[in-house]
Amino acid sequence: MPVDSDYINPEQLCVGLYVHLDLGWMDHPFVFSSFKIKTQEQIDTIRKLKLTRIRYEQGKSVCKPLPVKSAPASVSRQKPSVAVADIALMEAKKVRIAQLKHIKNEISRVEHEFVRAADTVRNITRNIHSRPQEAFAQTEALVGKMVKSIQNEGDVLIHAMSGKLGDDVYFHSLNVTVLSLMLANVLGLSGEQMHELGMGAMLHDVGKSEVPHKILSKPEPLTKPEQAILEQHCDFGAVFAKKIGLSNAALAIIIQHHEFMDGSGYPRKLSGGNISPLARIVSIVNTYDNLCNPVNPANGLTPAEALSRMFALRRAQFDDGMLKAFIHCLGVYPPGSIVQLSNAMFGLVLSVNSVSPLKPNVLIYDESIPKDEAIVACLATEPDLKINKSLRASELTREARQYLNPRARVTFYFDPQKNTNSA
Repeated sequence: MPVDSDYINPEQLCVGLYVHLDLGWMDHPFVFSSFKIKTQEQIDTIRKLKLTRIRYEQGKSVCKPLPVKSAPASVSRQKPSVAVADIALMEAKKVRIAQLKHIKNEISRVEHEFVRAADTVRNITRNIHSRPQEAFAQTEALVGKMVKSIQNEGDVLIHAMSGKLGDDVYFHSLNVTVLSLMLANVLGLSGEQMHELGMGAMLHDVGKSEVPHKILSKPEPLTKPEQAILEQHCDFGAVFAKKIGLSNAALAIIIQHHEFMDGSGYPRKLSGGNISPLARIVSIVNTYDNLCNPVNPANGLTPAEALSRMFALRRAQFDDGMLKAFIHCLGVYPPGSIVQLSNAMFGLVLSVNSVSPLKPNVLIYDESIPKDEAIVACLATEPDLKINKSLRASELTREARQYLNPRARVTFYFDPQKNTNSA
């Protein structure tokens, strides 16, 4: 309970108070259990809930409660319109309940698909040298399935996976593949190009198996000799890719995914048009994922911070059109972002629709609702609700962090949405 919370009688309610309804979410018609009162109709509806006292938060209120002696004695004259309003609110609540159930079912389904894909990536990584042809076949099958799914459907949601699913060291390859295919789809690449992209993205770091583990896992900055060894992983990967018969387009990704448009990358300091278009895509996505999920999680940026740094400070390193498309797809508040909403509540962005990136699905922190029953607000259907700003996990209270469970490592998967507009 906030330190500046207090209780008042229902008769003391007025527009401008921020109230907490100490009821189950199903026991009242409002979207949230905590909100700032905006209308007299809301006051009338709250009074009809028969609460003997109502908790309000002084710090979030813009006025003081009414004195008890001056509170209106009756609102009976408004009964007809109030009844109609209550019915409308309850019907809207039923729609939201059905929508919430659908969203949670979709999240569960996507997490199941993610686990299956992650298991395949884990097997690919483990078998890539001992059983290379088997690993190659598994990679082709997984990439083919992902490309077919993303092309045959309509819009694409990008999900941030649950923390319990996203801490595996193998998931970087899956992250890069998922986000690369998402960007390629927006850019209008053909199915064949997307397949080549997916193969190169999934295997882009295969050469790291030849780099000493103590270098790959070192949390501190690498020395110059260590960095020189690390940079060889692109050429190590190319040698292996040739052995298993990877296409030239996918091979170029493995060699060039650390090259930058301004010539500041490695291993050959290529620039501009000398870098394969597919490698330019992976360069953007690989940089983004490394900023969000570095070797030392303490150095990780929030998704919003990573995009901001890439655009503001490193823009010359990337294909400008591709970078803008990538930022548009993920939105100002990418999946995994901790945000504060316009109603002052905190949330975690779970998924972003590439068509409406400013209207993501957000897991809401509401202390009155059990964590396992938490609301997932679809901002696309909540016109009065928007995101005000992005936050770091350290800015949340301990209770909010435990409730939202922000990911130390952000992991993504996509959810193709059937195109209902097609004939």
